[in-house]
Amino acid sequence: MRKILYATKVYSKGDNEVRALDGVSMEVEPGEFMAVVGPSGSGKTTLLNIIGCLDKPSSGRVVYEGADLGSATQQALSDYRKDRISFIFQSYNLIPVLTVAENVELPLVIEKRRDKAAMRAKALEMLAAVGLEGKANRFPRELSGGQEQRVAIARALVKDPSVVLADEPTANLDSHTAEEIVNLMKAINASRGTTFVFSTHDKLVMQHARRVVTIRDGRLVADERR
Repeated sequence: MRKILYATKVYSKGDNEVRALDGVSMEVEPGEFMAVVGPSGSGKTTLLNIIGCLDKPSSGRVVYEGADLGSATQQALSDYRKDRISFIFQSYNLIPVLTVAENVELPLVIEKRRDKAAMRAKALEMLAAVGLEGKANRFPRELSGGQEQRVAIARALVKDPSVVLADEPTANLDSHTAEEIVNLMKAINASRGTTFVFSTHDKLVMQHARRVVTIRDGRLVADERR
């Protein structure tokens, strides 16, 4: 995935306008392991939402392999997200009445492209990849926080996305578990070439990132590659 952004995002708040992003220009290359950092309210989540096509810029462009997604229809954006983008949230967003395997299978069920046996096989493959063999028939309430986050990672990866967007993925984890999760995502990045973009305040994530983009007051103020 190669994305190029030249984006401004303005929200109306009463009679005032809030510039959540103010002329941000950047590229996201295939295989990035990138952290987007900055104080609360700086525009990090807005930037991830535009990269992930959950939102459109008020002005500017979002270009993917030559196609301008900023002017795409909602159906085209939905198809793009379904085919290429996965999300990991700090609250995990697992469905409590579904088993671990059923949670991981959910993106494949939405795609409607595989039969039940193929979906279960793919889910088990992903659970093994994140170290959760034998947990397929458990429910989320029976897992630790770190295990729940591993399920969320498996669910994000099950459809083989080009890019994974992770919003504060270590926020609810202790430092030891957070390190395990970051190392797991680094290993997946290295072995599969999956692009990871994090919104984070966690210094651990920043230390492991190969690129750190700093956003302040909606503007890109630093872009450090390591």
